[in-house]
Amino acid sequence: MLKEGTRAPDFALCNKDGETVKLSDFYGKRIVLYFYPKDNTPGCTRQACAFASSYEEFKGKDAVVIGISKDSVSSHLKFANKYSLPFILLSDPELTAIRLYDVWQEKKLYGKSSMGVVRTTYIIDENGIIEKAMEKVKPDTNPREVLDYLNK
Repeated sequence: MLKEGTRAPDFALCNKDGETVKLSDFYGKRIVLYFYPKDNTPGCTRQACAFASSYEEFKGKDAVVIGISKDSVSSHLKFANKYSLPFILLSDPELTAIRLYDVWQEKKLYGKSSMGVVRTTYIIDENGIIEKAMEKVKPDTNPREVLDYLNK
């Protein structure tokens, strides 16, 4: 996990429409960068829908919400359309940003170990500095916790 107070690594990934998006495109605004394991799974869907239902509040805080998983561009498009997700989803099949942000880690489930994305959220300030790092977040409460932090 990256440390608070350090520069957020820049990256360029494709959004659900196949357009290249860079993190640095959003400098000047606060960025809520959240990493999640997989589109259309129960926890990831609840988290995405919770971000979507609070989207106007995030916009009111001049914050950009960006979700990243290793799913394909077409998977993101279907996921966003199915749940009317108004924020940015970025596809990272090569694990570029996922590795840069140190969220590709060993996970254990039912006694078996495998590598995967650990659900993590970073809040990045207007200058590209990580101001808050939230590891192993819960999908149902993470968006509210982020908003509570932004409201401080």
